[in-house]
Amino acid sequence: MLLDENEIKKFFKQDKLAKYLGIELVDVLDDGVIAKLDIQDEHLNSIGTVHGGTIFTLADFTFAVAASIQGKISVAFNVNISFMKAATNGTLTARAKKISLNPKIGSYTVNVYDNKGDIIAIFQGMAYIKK
Repeated sequence: MLLDENEIKKFFKQDKLAKYLGIELVDVLDDGVIAKLDIQDEHLNSIGTVHGGTIFTLADFTFAVAASIQGKISVAFNVNISFMKAATNGTLTARAKKISLNPKIGSYTVNVYDNKGDIIAIFQGMAYIKK
């Protein structure tokens, strides 16, 4: 049973870290999710680019939402991220897409884009779907 967009948004508004960082759930799609983050000074590292942990958290949050659309608790058991390009300002947009789903495991790819549409990071995650 797929949850509707309002149920999903209500549940994930409780994510305290996402709220603290300013991550916003933008859209829930049939095969994934879109979230965004407006880059602020506190997201930057000591060399003036968005901290890798911030990018990872945006991608991980987007993955978590996508993995939960089916209405069951899902937890990550394997994730990885590749950073492709630095970002310094503007908005980052993360797009999670379901790759495969069976009763126990879901696989997702999350691409993180900058304002120009360039890929900043590619995140891949596998989720265990609990009963």
